[in-house]
Amino acid sequence: MNEALSGLIAANVAFVGSHFAMSHPLRAPMVKAMGAGGFQIAYTLVSVATLAWVYFAFKAAPPADLPGSGTIGWIIATALTIPAMILLAGSLIGNPALPTPMAEAQARATPRGVFTVTRHPMMWGIGLWALSHIVLWWSIRTLIVALAMGILALVGARMQDAKKEVLMGDAWAEWESKTSYWPRWGKLLLVGPVPLGVGLALFLGFSWLHLWLAGIPAGVWKWLG
Repeated sequence: MNEALSGLIAANVAFVGSHFAMSHPLRAPMVKAMGAGGFQIAYTLVSVATLAWVYFAFKAAPPADLPGSGTIGWIIATALTIPAMILLAGSLIGNPALPTPMAEAQARATPRGVFTVTRHPMMWGIGLWALSHIVLWWSIRTLIVALAMGILALVGARMQDAKKEVLMGDAWAEWESKTSYWPRWGKLLLVGPVPLGVGLALFLGFSWLHLWLAGIPAGVWKWLG
């Protein structure tokens, strides 16, 4: 295998593996040894360092070394990215999975917005984003990173459920009973005007930036120019 691709695989394994380890089996002993503040500092430093490794390894790997999936691939990728941005936008409103003193009250409330679709809207947003890049079949380096991020998001969501069951007890169990891990796509257009509007704005904005950040037109801009 190309040495650069081997390095990229190692970087992604380090990023995803360290995230899983520090978020779950190593969290309690690290907090006990370092305190909550020390743990957060260590977690942040490791995450930033391994993500930087992913970035530089990605840049060093060969670009556009696959044939691509053509127009149909871009249509599918665009169709996947729109709901991804809607879920991501709505995930920041009333999310009991986020570190907030209101988490227990939010978990006991009636699910609203994107949480009627899935209790892990941020994770599914990332997962759909990853899938959109896989279906393009653009480069091996993109496949490696997208697969790693998809695993981090969707396996991580399951692991988050287990962690929250311990940390939040009955409150999270109640939230699980009212929500679904698997998205209920039929409810996506009923999430409300704010997630829909902000999500579409994010889709247009990020797909426009894609040309300037990656040198490749994406989303509707691929056809509008």
